[in-house]
Amino acid sequence: MVKRALRMTCSAQMHTNIADSGQRTADRKRKLYVSSATGKRCTLNADSGFTMIELMVVIVMVSLFAMLVQMHLFGLLRKSTFRAQVQELVSTMQMAASAAAQSDRRYEVIIDIPEQRYMLRQITNPDLSGVLEEEIIVEDVFSDNCRVAYVQFDDGESTSEDRAKFRAGHSGWAYGGKIVLLDEKGQPYSIVVNRLNRIITLEKGDVELLQPKNKDDVPF
Repeated sequence: MVKRALRMTCSAQMHTNIADSGQRTADRKRKLYVSSATGKRCTLNADSGFTMIELMVVIVMVSLFAMLVQMHLFGLLRKSTFRAQVQELVSTMQMAASAAAQSDRRYEVIIDIPEQRYMLRQITNPDLSGVLEEEIIVEDVFSDNCRVAYVQFDDGESTSEDRAKFRAGHSGWAYGGKIVLLDEKGQPYSIVVNRLNRIITLEKGDVELLQPKNKDDVPF
């Protein structure tokens, strides 16, 4: 009788455990069903998708901003490139005048309009038409956004299809004049060479060149 009572007790406990396990499983299923019914899982999916859209929008905005900055910097670079080239030519001519004033040597700045280039050389041979390789001090080429239009000397002569030469000696420039350059928009700038005071100036526009006066024209 005791053994039979034990078996009945164990059987009752097993049925109870199975019932509890089934109840827990059913509870979990109901929770999942309620979670799906309330849309919590859908909310998580929607939140993930919205975050991705926000990220894409931010990336597009940053890309556009970077492109605008790049275009702005490129425009500034082109503008500064023109001014840098013009200033380099001005510095080269100032170098020639200063070096000639401090010595007995002669220097020459050659503006090659057809080739759109220039050079500074020290004159060492009597043949002024020839340029020796060892005479060249500075040599450079103009870019597309900095072009030489023409050169005019203070004696009235000008050229737009040939070489123009400015020679400097101990007493100053042999001739004064102006070098007219065009930027990428076609706006003119003038490098003015004053042979009386050796000063090289850069002025905006195609400036009028002052002609040197004869001694008889000076009233004092």
